[in-house]
Amino acid sequence: MVMAFAALSASGVDPGHVNVLDFGAKGDGVADDTAAFQAAIDAVAARGGGKIFVPYSPKGYRIAGPGREFVDGKPCRGQLVIPAVPGMNLAFEGEMPCKLLYSYQVRPQEAVKSGFTPTRFGTMGMPNTCLFSDWTPPEEHDPAARPWTILATVEGTAAKGKFSTGLVSIANLEFRAHLDKGQMFPRGGCVNLQNASRAIVRDSQFCLDDNVGDTLLGKSLQPNPCHTVGLMMSGDQNDNQVLSNVAVQGFRYGFVLGEHVVADYLYVHNCEEGIVFHDASHLSMLNHVVAQHDRVILSTAPDGLFGHAAGPCNVIVGSVDFECGEGTLPEVSRLVWGVSDPENRLRGSLVHHAGFGNPDFPVNGAGHFKVTRFGEWHP
Repeated sequence: MVMAFAALSASGVDPGHVNVLDFGAKGDGVADDTAAFQAAIDAVAARGGGKIFVPYSPKGYRIAGPGREFVDGKPCRGQLVIPAVPGMNLAFEGEMPCKLLYSYQVRPQEAVKSGFTPTRFGTMGMPNTCLFSDWTPPEEHDPAARPWTILATVEGTAAKGKFSTGLVSIANLEFRAHLDKGQMFPRGGCVNLQNASRAIVRDSQFCLDDNVGDTLLGKSLQPNPCHTVGLMMSGDQNDNQVLSNVAVQGFRYGFVLGEHVVADYLYVHNCEEGIVFHDASHLSMLNHVVAQHDRVILSTAPDGLFGHAAGPCNVIVGSVDFECGEGTLPEVSRLVWGVSDPENRLRGSLVHHAGFGNPDFPVNGAGHFKVTRFGEWHP
């Protein structure tokens, strides 16, 4: 470990952070960079915190190592593990802000003939600083079980959220979970920060490793029996949850959130449930959401989802700009509910606007939640 830091200093890299290349990462899209990333994480954790810098690579960083079910006897389920270091302040940062939005629609041949670009596998490119997984986790059908993810915290003992570490921040990074092209759904997700007492994410994207629509093959994303999540923020009794310019695409659950959340811009695409709150007894505010082709845009989690206890959800959503996906594939992404809160746990308000297509915004339950169409006047 001392030698690694010496190499960093000798290489001329700013000693204020560690660089994954100095721990052996290749970033060529072929070599398995799992061990190099874990070594960088462990080195920063050993000194109690710091920043891990990930340079841009046109091919991306391949994370192929299997997920670790337990770490020191504690549940984890991450390919990369954030160690249990109470109070640690750990930052992951890529070289530049992520370009958001990949097209996950299946464009029919008729549309292609009319001038629309066909959507097919292998056309995503690498415009972002990207970590991609090609490991296929076991299927997990138990909603109470921890999800498999590329990066995960370890279960701890502090507060109801079972926190094991202090603050984790992620900036300028894209995480891509592996899509099982035979079954057409991912078995794992991207990032699980439920055991960090504080979390900050900005200019980042959490998605799949390939387009989920293929015009030529006629394939599209299917309903997912696995309880996958794009990004899960901290558990109950957390502090300081901030998201800014963050996208999630292609999972059963897009964002799983709790209390103390402030979000400036969230983009949710092709999720069965886009934004899921388990408990927000302290007010959370989502200033603006762009939701395209999600089965449910905002929902409340059933008791026990990923180990979270269900509670009151005090949430204000300033605005939701949405597209319903009507008449397009994947079918699993067509809007059923704008808000689904069958137990009436939501308190607060939401304003919605259909940027394109059917403007209907169906509501299930949500008896204590004010839902208003943009432009409508209410006395």
